[in-house]
Amino acid sequence: MLINKNISLKHFNTFGLDYKAECMVRVRTKKEAVALFKGEISFKKPLLILGGGSNILFTGDFKGTILLPDFKGIRIEKKEGRSVIVSAGAGIVWDKLVEWTTERGLGGLENLSLIPGKVGAVPVQNIGAYGAEVKDTIIKVRAISVIDGSVRFFNNKECGFGYRTSIFKGSEKGRYLVTRVWFRLSGEPVLNLNYGSLNEEVAKLGGATLKNLRKAVIHIRQNKLPDPEVTGNAGSFYKNPVVSPQLADILKKRFPQIPCYDDPSGGIKLAAGWMIEHCGWKGRRLGKAGVHENQALVLINTGEASGKEILDLSEKIRASVMEKFGVELDREVVVI
Repeated sequence: MLINKNISLKHFNTFGLDYKAECMVRVRTKKEAVALFKGEISFKKPLLILGGGSNILFTGDFKGTILLPDFKGIRIEKKEGRSVIVSAGAGIVWDKLVEWTTERGLGGLENLSLIPGKVGAVPVQNIGAYGAEVKDTIIKVRAISVIDGSVRFFNNKECGFGYRTSIFKGSEKGRYLVTRVWFRLSGEPVLNLNYGSLNEEVAKLGGATLKNLRKAVIHIRQNKLPDPEVTGNAGSFYKNPVVSPQLADILKKRFPQIPCYDDPSGGIKLAAGWMIEHCGWKGRRLGKAGVHENQALVLINTGEASGKEILDLSEKIRASVMEKFGVELDREVVVI
C-alpha cells in the first residue's frame, strides 16, 4: 500500500485540473483493501474512489482521502463451448483489456475500444459506444465493502445496469470498491457493425474482422474526439436523454432533422450532441473552457481553465437546451 499526502491531482484527471488531494492511498491487493476498510489502517474521510479520472470534474482541492485501486492481471478463467470467460483487475487500463481480447480473437468488447479509464470503473458506469454496452458481457463483479471490508460478488442482474449507470452509481454509490470483473466473450464473434459509419470504415480496412472493427472504432474516435493527453476533456459530458414518445413527436414536428432512436425503456433517445450543436455551442469558448469543434458533447480545458469555469459552461449549455428543446440534459461526468 502506498500513501501520499498533499499530492497534485493534475495527472489523475483527464481534464488536467491541478487541484490537490489531502491524502491518496494506492491499494494493490485484496488483502490491503480489506485491512483498510476493516479499520486496521486509518484514513481521513470523506473517501473518493478514483480510477482513470476520465469521468470526473474536480472543482477544488479534495479534503479527504482518494483511493486508487491498482489491482492487476488479465486471465482466461474458463472456456465453455464458444464462450470464453475472462477476468481483469480493476487497475487495468480498459483499452489494454480490449486490445488483449481482440488480439486473442475474443469478441464482445471491440466496439468499446479506446474508451478512457480503468476496468474498475466499467461496471460502475456501464460504458457504451457504437451500438454496444459492457453490461452485455459482464458476468460478475467482485467488490469490497468500504463500510466493513467484507468481500461480495455481484452477478449481472444484481449490478442493476441501466443506461450509463448501475447500482454502484445508485443505491450502493460509494459503498463498494470494485476489485475484479469477469466477462463472457465469444471465440466465434458476431461483429456489431450497425452503428453509424462502422460498416463503411471496416470495409476500407479490408473487411469484417475483429481486428479491423477495433481499428475502425479507434479511427472514428480519434477523428471525432480530442486526445486528453493534448486537450483536457472527459469524453461525453452529458448522457443522451430519453424522453416520452409524445415529446419526441412534438420535437420531430418542430425539428424534422433531430435524431431519434427507440430505447429499450419504451421511450425515445435523443442525440444530446445534436441539440447542443443546434443551440450554437459547438466550437465555442467561454474563458478557458470550451466545446470541442468536432463533437459538441465534449467540453474541453483549452488551457488553464478552472473546474468552476467548466462547470459554469456546462450549466449554460444545459439551460440553453432546456430553453430551445424543453429537454433536460443529465451529466455523465461526476462533479466533485
